[in-house]
Amino acid sequence: MENNPHPQQVNIEINEKEAEGIYSNLAFISHSPSEFVLDFARLLPGIPKAKVYARIVTTPQHVKSFMGALEENIKKYEAQFGAIKTFASEGKEIGFKVGDKS
Repeated sequence: MENNPHPQQVNIEINEKEAEGIYSNLAFISHSPSEFVLDFARLLPGIPKAKVYARIVTTPQHVKSFMGALEENIKKYEAQFGAIKTFASEGKEIGFKVGDKS
């Protein structure tokens, strides 16, 4: 097998509907030994029910690579625009949470 120093170029297509994007302010993450499931939902003020608008099912390897890409892009964003303030840094109990507080 040959090592190719030039990675293969990939052309990406996006349909108009997907190009509009989906707003999400709530995510649920679950996993099994072979996959991660990321559910992106929207919670609106005054409505006690959240609806999932997108579900991504992927491998543990891909989700770890995705996490690295997010971390890299957050660093670039903050270098350009300044630190991103989170609700947790302000002592508020809303937004995405990591782990269990028990």
